[in-house]
Formats: sequence, structure tokens, C-alpha cells
Amino acid sequence: METIRCLILGSGPAGYTAAIYAGRANLNPVVYEGLQPGGQLTITTEVENFPGYPEGVDANQMMDDIRRQAERFGAEIRQQTATAADLSKRPYVLTFDDGSQVACHTLIIATGASAKFLGLADEEKYRGMGVSACATCDGFFYRKKTVAVVGGGDTACEEASYLAGLAAKVYLIVRKPFLRASKAMQQRVLDNPKIEVLFETNTLGLYGEGGVEGAHLVHKKGTPEERTYDLPIDGFFLAIGHRPNSELFRPALPCDETGYIITENDSPRTVLPGVFAAGDVADPHYRQAITAAAAGCKAAIEAERYLMEQGL
Repeated sequence: METIRCLILGSGPAGYTAAIYAGRANLNPVVYEGLQPGGQLTITTEVENFPGYPEGVDANQMMDDIRRQAERFGAEIRQQTATAADLSKRPYVLTFDDGSQVACHTLIIATGASAKFLGLADEEKYRGMGVSACATCDGFFYRKKTVAVVGGGDTACEEASYLAGLAAKVYLIVRKPFLRASKAMQQRVLDNPKIEVLFETNTLGLYGEGGVEGAHLVHKKGTPEERTYDLPIDGFFLAIGHRPNSELFRPALPCDETGYIITENDSPRTVLPGVFAAGDVADPHYRQAITAAAAGCKAAIEAERYLMEQGL
């Protein structure tokens, strides 16, 4: 069985950055890109808040740049997806979808988190053309426009408040007759004249030529007061949570109630020696490309130190 000094699972900003640092440290890293090479950024369009791109950059181009930088420093990039992980003993053994197995002395988990969607066909149809799951990433493109945010928790209220600082009008679509967010966050939303909360409302679909122009909504679905109508909007933001891609590593690695891998203090170290978690799979708070890249850097440095300590 092949044994690798540094194996990196995931190919977003965290995985590729870890590969850059591990490559420069002569760890001969191997990156398994998985199902979504480039990570979540590849489902958006332009990135304007990543340092080094003053005019903004196409998200796919940016991830390709970082990928090529990792390859320049010796990272080997493979396309397979991990299907099983034996973390019960060292070296750790990973199984992939082509049936191959690889052992590794250090493992950097950078598998990210997937945004939850409503499951509407139109969400896929308009993805990158008005549909987004990250207000911080894409809100800038909706300055002085009208947008809608779906959700009723703290995240949705935060996204709506953020967008209200950019957009002309923000609708918060809430399926329940109340907000689940903290009292302080609720008050912030309700006090904002640019935010209108649509309680007991569900989204049936989206419409538009070449991009989102509006949403098909239903109010008080299944009741005698049910009413369907169209709401003109320019952008549709999902804020109903994220699902960290950590299933493969449970229960070997402790996770919080949502599934984010728990790391030690402000480091990417997990409870298992030589196993590190970086990026959105271990970050329930920020979920930004720049913080993921920073975590990938930390993970690679920690992996290098671990290998030196172990004489590997």
C-alpha cells in the first residue's frame, strides 16, 4: 500500500493553500480534489474580497491559480473522492471511490461545508445568476437593488442586515410566523426600514430571463388564507444553514451538534495526532475564502512540525 507523508482531502482555498505550504516544506503532499475541485467558490461568479485581486477575479480562475501554485511546489493532485477513513491506528488509511487505498502519516481534512438549499430546480438553474448562499461573498453585486433572503435564524438575520447596507430593499422570507434568531438580532432586523419580513411564506420557484427577476411565493400555505403571488427581486440568498462535510470522520473525530469538526483552541489540531482540520469543515463562524486559506496554512505548518517531531 502506498504511504504518503502528507495527504490533503479537499481542494478549496484551505486544501490548495495547505498544499502550497506543504509543498514548499518538501512534504510531497498529495491532494485529493473530490467531487468539487476548487470547492464552493466554483459555484459563484466573481470574487472581489480576496487580497491580491484589486479588480476582482473570476472565482474559477482564482482557484485554478491557487491550484497551479500548489503544483508548482510539488503537490500531486488526484481526482478521486474518499469513501472511507480508518483513523483507528497510524498510519491512517483512506479508501477512495476507485477502490484504491492509501496510508498517510499526516492527514489534513479540508472537505468544506455545503450550503443547504430548498431543493428547488430553479436554485440550480439560476445558481451564479442571482442565487447565492453567501451574502458576504456576493452582496456587493446587488448594491441599490432588491434582494430576498430565505431563513429565520441568526444567520438569515445577519445576512439580511448585511445586505440592507448595500441593497435598496431586502425581503426576509420566513416560513414560520416568528423568527428563530436571538432577540437582539430580531430587533435589528425589525428596526431596519430597508428590511421587510414576510412571515409564513414559502418559495415555490424563481423566474427571469438570463437571471433572477423574481420569486414565486405562497403565503399561509395549506390554510384557507393561502395566497400565491410573484415578488420582483434581483437576487435570492439562501441562509438556512450549512452542512459540514465531516460524515466520513465521525465518530473518530469529535464534532459539534451541527457536524463541524472540533479543533484545539485556535489551531487546526484535532484530538488525533497528525490529523488536522482546516477551512469550512471546522469553521461554523466565518466561512470565507481568506479564513479557509489561513487555516490551510496553519494545518500545513502543524503537519510539518508533527512529522519532524516523529522523525518522519
